[in-house]
Amino acid sequence: MMLKSLLASASALSLLAAVPASAEISLSHIGSIKSEAAGEGAAEIVDYDASSKRLFISNSAGSVDIVDITDPKAPKKVTRIDTAPYGGGVNSVAVSKGMIALAVEAKPKTDPGKIVFFTTNGEHRASVNICALPDMVTFSPDGRYAVAACEGEPNDAYDQDPEGGVAIVDLSKGVTNLNDSAVKIAGFAAWNEGAPAGARIGKPGVSFSKDVEPEYIAVSADSTTAYVTLQENNAIAIIDLASGTVKDVVGLGWKDHSKIPFDGSDKDGAINIKTWPVWGMYMPDSIAAFQVGGATYLAIANEGDSRDYKGYSEEARVADLTLDEKAFPNAKELQAPSALGRLKTTKTMGDADGDGKYEKIFSYGGRSFSILDASGKMIFDSGDQFEQYFAKNEPKNFNSTSDKNGSFDDRSDDKGIEPEALTVGVINGTPYIFVGLERMGGIMVYSADDPKAPKFETYVTSRIFDGDAKKGTAGDLAPEGFRFISAADSPNGKPMLAVAHEVSGTTALYEITVK
Repeated sequence: MMLKSLLASASALSLLAAVPASAEISLSHIGSIKSEAAGEGAAEIVDYDASSKRLFISNSAGSVDIVDITDPKAPKKVTRIDTAPYGGGVNSVAVSKGMIALAVEAKPKTDPGKIVFFTTNGEHRASVNICALPDMVTFSPDGRYAVAACEGEPNDAYDQDPEGGVAIVDLSKGVTNLNDSAVKIAGFAAWNEGAPAGARIGKPGVSFSKDVEPEYIAVSADSTTAYVTLQENNAIAIIDLASGTVKDVVGLGWKDHSKIPFDGSDKDGAINIKTWPVWGMYMPDSIAAFQVGGATYLAIANEGDSRDYKGYSEEARVADLTLDEKAFPNAKELQAPSALGRLKTTKTMGDADGDGKYEKIFSYGGRSFSILDASGKMIFDSGDQFEQYFAKNEPKNFNSTSDKNGSFDDRSDDKGIEPEALTVGVINGTPYIFVGLERMGGIMVYSADDPKAPKFETYVTSRIFDGDAKKGTAGDLAPEGFRFISAADSPNGKPMLAVAHEVSGTTALYEITVK
């Protein structure tokens, strides 16, 4: 399918992309605020406090903005929390019962980080030491636990690599007298004999507990269990909060692209969604828990990520591999730039017999979202739905990158549109899954009354494709963090979605209407 023919049938671009006639839900962009922090990552994670009607927005500049959205059409900055006195920068923010928690990394990042607690007015209350590089923090629904995913990333030389872990802080005695004795670290040493089936180790020869990098957390409605994405390892962990132990690590397996098509080249001058002899590693970033019929389900955004440091990189292009002639009799054709030659893969998997010839090709990310049951079993994946939607509705901007317009097909050889942000909101009894697309921009929305067969409802974007990202005229770019706000908690009595965008540094507010 060539770009020329697709463009001929494309409708004119607008702030809101085409909405299916059957859509039961719509999102309207009603307000926005731009961070004063400079550079990429100027708005990353956002949370909301219903009592004060305030947003809390973290950024890579090392601070958290407190924003009043009493009037959601005109958000106003109240104050800013500077995290420099507590470490090397803030990676995440969460709020519960009038208290906010910040995940703060150390200097250097390989040292143990902290969870730092403040009031919703920005007054410091307590700090506890946890594990290295806390990347995400959340509260259990009952407010008893603050839980942080500690990635334990190596330094750039890869000669220091702390263990990854999940920190669990018991807040049952209150924050005022909080100390390190309230902290438990759930670790992964029990899996050091090898990654479980369907998971992987990103740096061969490293123990699983050092290789693992917990990314994002969802907590069950009864506040007993945390579900944690292990992105680079293509797995999720299931953690008992009371005991502070990892109950299970579940590998997600591989996506068979010989059956599920995708576009694997940025050098073919066309949209070319087809099947290839490739296995996709789901590698989820965000995760959210929701309930249907009393059962717990998990939604994950399959972004993908690799080990790529000065001291060690697993990345290679397919063209750089020596492909096994029996597995790939058409290797020369596959390794052309217009086929799979440009596709990023890993050197750590695919050569089962160790002869230097690869019998399998693995790509980063599922380019999709999935739903798992409470045991971690995958019961749904959106397959190629995202790429097919944009091939039809946004062909001129298909697989664009997040910070440059006119970048058609730019990300096809990497991880495509990169689903990253994800949350679930219940409206009128129906769970809706919101999936943010880091590179393409915008939000895909699905209803999930039946978790085994969620229904695509709509796509919305506030990206302006004829604007200039550097001049700040391209709208909201690269959704990084979501916060669903129920009608009961909303400042205007209507459900809303707050979206933090890391490239544009804007946090947008969408009002949600359901028919």
